[in-house]
Amino acid sequence: MGIILTIDELVNIRKAIKNNNKKIVFTNGCFDILHKGHIDYLNESKKLGDYLVVGVNSDASVRKIKGPKRPILPQEERAFILSNLLSVDFVCIFEEETPLKLIEQVLPDYLVKGADWPIDAVVGKDVVEKNGGKVMTITLTPNKSTTNLIETILKTYNS
Repeated sequence: MGIILTIDELVNIRKAIKNNNKKIVFTNGCFDILHKGHIDYLNESKKLGDYLVVGVNSDASVRKIKGPKRPILPQEERAFILSNLLSVDFVCIFEEETPLKLIEQVLPDYLVKGADWPIDAVVGKDVVEKNGGKVMTITLTPNKSTTNLIETILKTYNS
């Protein structure tokens, strides 16, 4: 089970992890309504290293990215759910629209996004590669997304 941390707490833990020659994998997202696609993605991400750190967009940043009706679940619930997954070691909520500041602090060995992101568009790519890390994408589970799930729920209850 993972732990929810502030950026400062995460930086302190990061130092200990690096001193023990362990590898940190970092990914981020809104993780609004957790579904199979999220679990598959997080499990695959964890396989790349020793510790999986998940940056979670704050409620305010989700609204900026997804619009005024999102998120469905508040940031505390989203972080709690993620922190209770076996593959997730640490969760950190960030306020900015992108996780760049968090990535600069964590300096992960692997920065991971879904394959729907072109590698060159991954925020933090330059920072991670400059520090000897790798940026990778993971194939997404077909037809599994929060948007699809919301649409299915609306169709079911509006018919």
